Amino acid sequence: MMEWTVEVEEQEMLLREFVGLKGISKRGLTAIKYEGGGLFLNGEEVTVRKKIQPGDTVKIYFPEETRSGSLVSENLGLEVLYEDQWLIVVNKPAGMNTIPSRDKPRGSLANGLAGYFDYHQIAAGVHIATRLDKDTSGVVLAAKYAHVHHLLSEMQKLNQISREYTAIAEGNVLLDEGTINQPISRDPSSIITRIVDAEGQRAVTHYKKVAAGHAHTMLSFQLETGRTHQIRVHTSWLGHPLAGDDLYGGEVRFINRQALHCRKLMLHHPVTGEELEVVSPLPDDIKELKKNVGMNG
Repeated sequence: MMEWTVEVEEQEMLLREFVGLKGISKRGLTAIKYEGGGLFLNGEEVTVRKKIQPGDTVKIYFPEETRSGSLVSENLGLEVLYEDQWLIVVNKPAGMNTIPSRDKPRGSLANGLAGYFDYHQIAAGVHIATRLDKDTSGVVLAAKYAHVHHLLSEMQKLNQISREYTAIAEGNVLLDEGTINQPISRDPSSIITRIVDAEGQRAVTHYKKVAAGHAHTMLSFQLETGRTHQIRVHTSWLGHPLAGDDLYGGEVRFINRQALHCRKLMLHHPVTGEELEVVSPLPDDIKELKKNVGMNG
């Protein structure tokens, strides 16, 4: 349920326009009307054609959340970093898919969220807003309700959800900070890999040097765009593939997956407007990698 009080500047507005300004899409309104939700003005159920006045109370009840029948609910012991009635942020371990596939219908983060909600008797759907590659660890954001996922999607289009990544790259990166602005496309010889390609989609990665080892560099990254494998492709193009990332030229001598971790998530809450910052500590395998390549701290 969502609730608002009408302000003076919203006087005589149609409810349709009012809830649209609050982020309720036409699709959402249709679901509310036909799938078990409700729209109430001062406690009375009304249609979107009703006009509102200052001080009126508007409440929306969303239809009950349903999940895909193919999503298996599993207790995977997820580490929850943040949770409220609208959102959940979890720490995805390396080696876990974000969503299930036909070949691997179990063991994904989505399966684990379904199991978490069922165990805690939370009537929520599984709406993942930020995904990570299977072997990338760190912060993942999900919405409990379809409408909140819609709000997050709109925020992503406006670059209003920011993530900071930490990685260890091979070699000694010379610049303390820089920007890689190189378009990315699918590799025509592979169904998995991506390449820097002048005809590809715009891809912009900002990086800063965090620490240096004997022959490795720890970097932090922020993305302007969200292309598949973007950090991995860009660091490889730079001549400094990520440690462990054998798909893009990295060695698996010290770590057997790409040394890439989504460390921080930053956004304004899509419902309350509260500023959120959620941090995930470095996992043990990257800490061990740091030590093995001569990085202190």
